[in-house]
Amino acid sequence: MRFIGAAVLAVLVGCGKTGPGASSAGSAGYTAPRTAWGDPDLTGMWPIDRLNGTPVQRPESFGNRRFLTDEEFAERVERLRGLNARYDAEIASNKMGIGHWAEMGEPNRLTSLISEPANGRVPPLTAEGERRSATMTSSWSDIPFDSVDDFNALDRCITRGMPASMFPFMYNSGIEIMQAPGYVVIRLELVHETRVIPVDGRPPLAPEIVQWLGESRGRFEGDTLVIETRNFNGETPMLIVGPGAKPIPTSREMRIVERLTRTSDDTIDYEIEVDDPVVLTAPWKAAFPLRRDDDYRMFEYACHEDNSAIRNFIEASRFERRQAAAQ
Repeated sequence: MRFIGAAVLAVLVGCGKTGPGASSAGSAGYTAPRTAWGDPDLTGMWPIDRLNGTPVQRPESFGNRRFLTDEEFAERVERLRGLNARYDAEIASNKMGIGHWAEMGEPNRLTSLISEPANGRVPPLTAEGERRSATMTSSWSDIPFDSVDDFNALDRCITRGMPASMFPFMYNSGIEIMQAPGYVVIRLELVHETRVIPVDGRPPLAPEIVQWLGESRGRFEGDTLVIETRNFNGETPMLIVGPGAKPIPTSREMRIVERLTRTSDDTIDYEIEVDDPVVLTAPWKAAFPLRRDDDYRMFEYACHEDNSAIRNFIEASRFERRQAAAQ
């Protein structure tokens, strides 16, 4: 099943924006350029930082509505204007804070990145999903930290996992696509990861071989790159959530299908379907446009698995408990 067409979506997301940096909605007759070896050319820098501030899951107050009303959109414009002004305010006050940390993106009309089910939310967890969720902890958890196992893969600077790695974050949301004969490579700025995707028809790996980001195989269907990913290790959250939100687990049975269709010189229609029958009662889908920005430059994500933050969390937690016991 296809989502709302990219040409329509680009206009609605951009709210009819024109001028420098505007998305150019693709026409029905658009044909993607080809690489020297004949594949549809998706190469370029396609950052998703402009989507920051758009929730992955839809707030329940919006119901089944995919887009904001004019009034709601105006409220989002004002909210993001205030949040984006924090950087200049901190410069003026000579104090560095969250304004130097978070990049809030541009206002758009999407009520959520998730498009199916109709309520824009991850479906309920299975009983096994609930059991796994209850055992998941991270640096957001209000617990005594004693072990590296108390932290998730992002805390440990290993990975955001999938599908989280393909969604915008509060910073470092760069995505670059490179191609070579038989391969498509997706380079991710956050956690300095690279997805190498064969498109040469090779068979999948044996199911016993599991990886943090799974194992991907791609194929072209017309102008659309279809990527199917399996062989996950089931040790990453499905989505990175903040304090108070229920962690969403994954399993080794998770299967992800992505579709990337170039619909204009500066637009890719991105779609993703996530199915994990072990932890989810139903699959879910998300859809949003990628906009090309060749002026975007990736910054080093200076984080590594042996980072001192994990040790500091554990040592501070143990010290606090010793202090409390002494009192």
